[in-house]
Amino acid sequence: MSVLLGTSGWSYAHWDGVLYPPGMRPADRLACYVAELATVELNASHYRWPRDASFASWRRRLPEGFVMTLKAPRGLTHAKRLYAPERWSEIIARGLHELRGRRGPLLLQLPPTMARDDARLAYALDALPPWIEVAVELRHESWHREEVFALLERHGAAYVVMSGAHLPCVLRATSPLVYVRWHGPSHDHLYAGSYGDADLDWWADRIREWQGAGHRVLGYFNNDGHGHAVHDVRRLRARLGV
Repeated sequence: MSVLLGTSGWSYAHWDGVLYPPGMRPADRLACYVAELATVELNASHYRWPRDASFASWRRRLPEGFVMTLKAPRGLTHAKRLYAPERWSEIIARGLHELRGRRGPLLLQLPPTMARDDARLAYALDALPPWIEVAVELRHESWHREEVFALLERHGAAYVVMSGAHLPCVLRATSPLVYVRWHGPSHDHLYAGSYGDADLDWWADRIREWQGAGHRVLGYFNNDGHGHAVHDVRRLRARLGV
């Protein structure tokens, strides 16, 4: 399918009564999630990279055609700021190998304080195995230059299109994949609020344009508070007939 839409994470207690029946055991949430949505972005991997056995377990539990994307560990992106990526590349590759058949892109989210460093980004991308598809979220405004987009294109990496407070919303495709993250409609606070009808209509039009240009689209709502992400992904999917 050329368009898959989901949420950033799935195991939220405050989604009881929104996506999950009240009182559902946390262990049962994933099965309930995949009954409705066909992709998820794993954010927990940013804070603690899962064991290889966890990836193998997800592969067995996820249905055919489901796509799980993984957020790269903060040890690589935030602590090391992509410096000396070889150790992390080996660890990431082991885990993603176990997820084969259900594996989506690896999301490299760079911190908003990390200014442009083309050489460091290129070195990190080269250090990852070529079979791992990569999407890069560049939050510092200095990255948004033609030379950087060209760098991503040369490495086959997707530029992450962002929507959220104080984040540049640049509609750019640098690979066959367009990766979108919706961090909330608020102009002041990330992850807050629910997108209005006009906003979702506008995004639906952009997705159709990317589809028409031959791109695959993966998109994730990250405004999880009060179940907004669930409501918003349902409304956007309805607009697209997904």
